[in-house]
Amino acid sequence: MSTFALVDGNSFYASCERVFRPDLVGRPIIVLSNNDGCVVARSAEAKALGIPAFLPFFQIQQQCYQHRVTVFSSNYALYGDMSRRMMSVLSRFAPQQEIYSIDECFLDVTGIPDLDSHGHRIRQAVWQGLGIPTCVGMGSSKTLAKLANHVAKKRPEWNGVFEWDWLNPREADRLLAEFAVGEVWGIGRRIAEKLTLMNIHSALDLKQADPRHIKRKFNVVVERTVAELNGVACLALEDVAPAKQQIISSRSFSRLVHDLPSLSASISHHVARAAEKLRTQGSTAGLIGVSIRTNPFRDLGQYHGYTCVPLVHPSADTLLLNQAAQAALRAIWRKEFSYHKAGVILMDIGPATRQQQDMFSPLPDPKRNRLMAAIDKLNRDFGSGTIKLGAEGLTEDWRMKQEKKSPCYTTRVSDIVKLM
Repeated sequence: MSTFALVDGNSFYASCERVFRPDLVGRPIIVLSNNDGCVVARSAEAKALGIPAFLPFFQIQQQCYQHRVTVFSSNYALYGDMSRRMMSVLSRFAPQQEIYSIDECFLDVTGIPDLDSHGHRIRQAVWQGLGIPTCVGMGSSKTLAKLANHVAKKRPEWNGVFEWDWLNPREADRLLAEFAVGEVWGIGRRIAEKLTLMNIHSALDLKQADPRHIKRKFNVVVERTVAELNGVACLALEDVAPAKQQIISSRSFSRLVHDLPSLSASISHHVARAAEKLRTQGSTAGLIGVSIRTNPFRDLGQYHGYTCVPLVHPSADTLLLNQAAQAALRAIWRKEFSYHKAGVILMDIGPATRQQQDMFSPLPDPKRNRLMAAIDKLNRDFGSGTIKLGAEGLTEDWRMKQEKKSPCYTTRVSDIVKLM
């Protein structure tokens, strides 16, 4: 029988900030979304104060001041690099690893003896190497491993590690009955509402449901969830995440943007980010879409411009993609509007090793591939944005609001912590 472990970082964004600010140990911390809009992460101390997630910051600003809550803007460069380091540490503890999100991964721990000790070694390694607290949940399926992780996190008596096999069947069912059906991995809000109407309220109710009836009412995915709750692994561990078929990069502006140069700088930035992701997965794109839009919540003229531009040759070259994107932007820009958001989407994605060529057009210069590889390496080694398109720097008006952003401690040489 297979055994999976789900390891995740506790309050990951807040924990990353605290690693480099030991003065914040025991202090409540929250992290805000893009443009310092909503609360996206809370430390345990902030949760204890009753600060809810996804609430606009202005609604709790006074509460944060009263309770001396430390507030950070999102620092994705820091969180991404800390995630990479954490996943590297975790890869040493199992022959197979599937990275599920920025702070979570599955490990195949089948056949590893003394899983209790192994789980605590995992937690200790991440804590010693990075200063990030984690919890480990284990089960015979990935769905059970996810629920086990919730138990490890919420029940202090398990000391951060829990495995379903440590309970007898009656105790396990009693624990499953405490989970609302909507807390089961893969059961979204709408499906949970429909299940509730069928008198299926808890994870135990779903486990005991007739899988054939569930399949008729929903689909094979929910049927597999029933099997997974019964300990039958239906979801294999992916050795490598499948390549994305679409790559989107977009963001709202900190203030309304009126002029074409600001929009052009924004689009260049998004093209660079999307192209880097494209190269990372070894793919090329044959189609690029560009979108600009006004703020739908402002009493101003409304406009949403969008168009796609096909490429003669599929490419992951930032310069070629940006050239096509800028042509698309000029086609949809209307000077009479004020813009709130812009972005790009790469489509018609396929492997870089297999491309359909155009016999009437010259092939791309192979030296450009080496140029892109050199740019990616410099940005990895010295921090994102070390090398960037000149068009990105035409103006700073389009950039998002980040008034409370911490330094990029691990990805920018100038931000490295200096011991006095």
